[in-house]
Amino acid sequence: MKYTIINGDGSGVFSVSTDKETREGIISLKKPLNYEKKKSYTLNIEGANTHLDFRFSHLGPFKDVTMLKIIVGDVDEPPLFTMPSYVMEVYENAKIGTAVGTVTAQDPDIANSLVRYFIDRNTEEDRFFTIDANTGTIKTAKIFDREETPWYNITVAASEIDNPELVSHVQVGVRILDINDNPPELAREYDVVVCENAKPGQVIQTITATDKDNSANGARFHFSLDEGLSLNPNFTLRDNEDNTASILTRRRRYSRTTQDTYYLPVLISDGGVPPLSSSSTLTIRVCACERDGRVRTCHAEAFLSSAGLSTGALIAILLCVVILLAIVVLFITLRRSKKEPLIISEEDVRENVVTYDDEGGGEEDTEAFDITALRNPSAAEELKYRRDVRPEVKPVLRHHASSSLDSIDVQEFIKQRLAEADLDPSVPPYDSLQTYAYEGHRSEAGSISSLDSATTHSDQDYNYLGDWGPEFKKLAELYGEIESERTT
Repeated sequence: MKYTIINGDGSGVFSVSTDKETREGIISLKKPLNYEKKKSYTLNIEGANTHLDFRFSHLGPFKDVTMLKIIVGDVDEPPLFTMPSYVMEVYENAKIGTAVGTVTAQDPDIANSLVRYFIDRNTEEDRFFTIDANTGTIKTAKIFDREETPWYNITVAASEIDNPELVSHVQVGVRILDINDNPPELAREYDVVVCENAKPGQVIQTITATDKDNSANGARFHFSLDEGLSLNPNFTLRDNEDNTASILTRRRRYSRTTQDTYYLPVLISDGGVPPLSSSSTLTIRVCACERDGRVRTCHAEAFLSSAGLSTGALIAILLCVVILLAIVVLFITLRRSKKEPLIISEEDVRENVVTYDDEGGGEEDTEAFDITALRNPSAAEELKYRRDVRPEVKPVLRHHASSSLDSIDVQEFIKQRLAEADLDPSVPPYDSLQTYAYEGHRSEAGSISSLDSATTHSDQDYNYLGDWGPEFKKLAELYGEIESERTT
């Protein structure tokens, strides 16, 4: 079977198809339904046999038509906003609570329930506005600055009072409108230079301004000198009427030695409503220039140049001064570290007393020599260096006879002091004892001494010297020759 919708008011909303197994007609929805707009549809559907036997064609037609009525049921739907999105505007610096705009939503159902509005607090921007829950009026919650943030985007939601779970959302964009609240100012810091050989009416700098407000509140700038000051005899300003101005000279020649810096106050105003203005001061330096206008030097360098000293000459002078200071410091250091002689010269003989506190140990003093090799390595005790030890003897008490100065015998007095010094063991130098108790290892060759030999050399046989090795070869040859001569 084949089913077809032949007419009816729902032909564009519904479609019909044939089930392959049961051969039934299936009605399908092509578009969404809206109960509030249309509550029922009527369809005329035709069913036809697609497999005909021509032998029975005279019995036809083999099809039939029926009418189908479709009823649309009502479903509770969330509120619908009158617009898919909203764009609102408010001036910057507006007071808190200023109305921005109103959103509207309605319940599409027959009940037409009341709607409640609120703002989704998902972003920080959503906290800058408030909304009336009943009317949908949006108001400001802070004072806005367009130069800081020119645009805000918030999300407004609407729900039915009877069914708060049914919620719909809409995007609201708020544009912050500009007001002329920022005065114009110079676009950058200008370094203005005037040459010493400048001529009157010469343009030395072109300046421009900028404004944080938009073009509607300050695109046209006006430049002028401060009228409250007296006429400037050195420089003047010309408004080019294209948002720029030129600084011109008013006299011939400028001197750095007389004045190397000038200050020029400039007044800038915008074309906003109401207009705003600001004053900026330009610093003009006097410099030495080449004939083609290139700057050669300015400020302190100009005085050095007039004296004929270049940068290279200054560096050379400073280097020489540093070298001279280094030489002086080195000379003073060497002079202090040099030891002065005890006697300056033979001619300069003075009554100088030179004291030598170290007497020394004489010929027996072996303190400076290493005598470890003379000791027996296997029998030596722990290595000890010689030290002169103060003897544990109490010093002899000196008795001074009390006598008058007239009865003193000087010679006897000196002898007495010498005897006391010689017999006093408590003063250096002290006696030292060095012991060498190791004779050495026994030689494998035995003794070659002739103390125990016979009186005549003929009785002594030296042939065994040849068996002692190459060390005694020469000795064996000498004694062998003597023996051979005596035998012949």
